[in-house]
Amino acid sequence: MLALRKPYNKLSLSLGIGLACALAPVAYAQNNSTEIPIESYRLSQSASNQTTQQAEAAQQAVQVAQSPNSLQNRLNAAQSNPPALDVADATTDVAQAPVAATEDASSNADNTVASGTGYADPEVAALENSPENKAMPTDSASVEAAKNAKWTLDGINNTTWAQGIEKGRLPIFAKIQVLLNRKHASPGAIDGATGMNTLKAISTYQTMNNLNATGKMDQQTWDSLTAGQTKPVFVEYTITAADIKGPYASSIPSNYAQQAKMKGLYYTRVTEMLGERFHMDENFLQKLNPNATFKKAGEKIIVANVRNDLPEDIHLIIAHKGAKQLYLFNSKNKMIASFPATIGSSDTPSPEGTYTVKNVAPNPWYGYNPKNFVQGGNMKPLSLPPGPNNPVGNMWIGLSKPSFGIHGTPNPSLISKTASHGCIRLTNWDANDLAKRVEKGITVKFLE
Repeated sequence: MLALRKPYNKLSLSLGIGLACALAPVAYAQNNSTEIPIESYRLSQSASNQTTQQAEAAQQAVQVAQSPNSLQNRLNAAQSNPPALDVADATTDVAQAPVAATEDASSNADNTVASGTGYADPEVAALENSPENKAMPTDSASVEAAKNAKWTLDGINNTTWAQGIEKGRLPIFAKIQVLLNRKHASPGAIDGATGMNTLKAISTYQTMNNLNATGKMDQQTWDSLTAGQTKPVFVEYTITAADIKGPYASSIPSNYAQQAKMKGLYYTRVTEMLGERFHMDENFLQKLNPNATFKKAGEKIIVANVRNDLPEDIHLIIAHKGAKQLYLFNSKNKMIASFPATIGSSDTPSPEGTYTVKNVAPNPWYGYNPKNFVQGGNMKPLSLPPGPNNPVGNMWIGLSKPSFGIHGTPNPSLISKTASHGCIRLTNWDANDLAKRVEKGITVKFLE
């Protein structure tokens, strides 16, 4: 566990930003650490569809973690065959001065989720219609029952998966997303729909539990997901006076100079805040509660009953660029968690190779420098205040590669659907959960 930190003042918490993680060489606090190489692998390009590629990506990450030259295997060998490797003490507190947060805040108008039953992620449609994904014999009555389930507490909590359920937005998919979330295979923002992030989470969950990693739901995966689950996947929540009070910003201007004048880059509305608290897509939260105003204390709404923790034994993080996934491994080289992630782009790629966690900075300041790029005609350096709508969200995990890190986002529903400027972008809640468990010196490996 990380020790609690004393609040930093504005100057010490300001983070030097460049055109993105890849292009910002200067920061108020630099990351410096010796790189620890491990074997490099590439994702096979022979997969016939993206579902197979996602399964292969997870398997590739496992191969890297379990390879004879992997960091943890070398550490294990060192423990039994002194002298030990010269590796940073993993128990060292990460509470240090923050490092360069380096993600451009430019908005990416990408696939916002359509509403209503029948929505399907366009990139998934081809997968589910491919020959290898043709449905097995189905129980038509069970399929119809799942398709006709109501968007109520009982409807969502009591629905059951059946072979042959069509793609779309259905209560059963919302239930599956919460179950995946609880089992540390994050589907990103819960939206009740069959999107690529959900397929990736299914594939990762199957890999973690030694199931046939197809990325598709089957009876064995469903049985495993629901085993031992006694708590409802959705619950009733009563909006409090504190929820209404905030603080909230009336809006977040796009111009950095205007953002720099704000007291904080807060949430702008209750639904945005509650969506992040319960790991839900904001539009989905509103559609699930059509009669709610979200403007008064005492109002009852339906929300996802999610987890907010991760396993403690994290020894290796693999950022897979092709899969747009972050995989976590323990000291026994077992995959224990995963997140959808936005990892660089062709124009501003993420780094290659192996690095380590340098430090953690919750609620970071974002430092704008026009030497790296010009935003809104601003020709002077600016410091943008903390908040969940900060360009790097409300969490920064600095790496030993200067100006690169793992961080949050002001746009959680776009994670892994758009490009980043070199860093590893997660939802704010996934970044915060990870920050609670990482320690200084943990290895971060980038794979293509």
